[in-house]
Amino acid sequence: MADNCLKCLAVGTGAAGRPIAIRQRTGGNPALFWLSGLKSDMQGTKAQALDRWAERQGRAMIRFDYSGHGESGGSFAEGTIGRWLEESVAVFEACCAGPQVVIGSSMGGWLALLMLRELARRPSAVAKAPVVGLVLIAPAVDFTEELMWKRFPAEVRRELDEKGAWERPSAYSEAPYLITRALIEEGRAHLLLDGMIETGCAVRILQGVQDPDVPWQHAVELTSRFAQDDVVLTLVKDGDHRLSRPEDIERLLAAVAEF
Repeated sequence: MADNCLKCLAVGTGAAGRPIAIRQRTGGNPALFWLSGLKSDMQGTKAQALDRWAERQGRAMIRFDYSGHGESGGSFAEGTIGRWLEESVAVFEACCAGPQVVIGSSMGGWLALLMLRELARRPSAVAKAPVVGLVLIAPAVDFTEELMWKRFPAEVRRELDEKGAWERPSAYSEAPYLITRALIEEGRAHLLLDGMIETGCAVRILQGVQDPDVPWQHAVELTSRFAQDDVVLTLVKDGDHRLSRPEDIERLLAAVAEF
């Protein structure tokens, strides 16, 4: 059986340093690189299904937890898109070799696109681990601005301005999600939907039409932003945000198997 070991990578320096937990499965290429959603982790249904598939196929896989998530250190309250992007790039550069298929769910879809843009500025990283395919599940690109700030009622905006944070009720957890002013404001440095996107690889997008968090129209808008890439958008008529039902997992595995 291929290894699926837990290891730790230190990211950041001084007070900004935090340990990032990584599970790495050895195997052949193209390897899989998983990016979770907000408040999700590498032990989620989709991540584990992909890991089992990778084991059956003899493929390598990397999955990890952002700071403030799962088995990693750091505080969720200190999390921002830039901070989690830094961790994603660090894990990719430290662990990946050979062709990669990057798979991002919800916020992980946004981070996947940002990570590919950052890696394109690092020729040595691209040469060592070229990304040959991108699979996005309900990609929450620009969610801090488009799906949060612009939709928040005045009283929530006021609470964020005055208190610096707001506890957002969640359908996925008994505890509310802490949304910070820093998350919203820092996210504005990473917006993608105001321009064209070029990944240099084929892109597959899976989106539920019944998704209450990322409307299917958001995925259509994202699709229109790809300038030259081969992009296929699959709308799942009865699909929700998680897309974790057995039939959804089969669609996900089929999309990954294209690469």
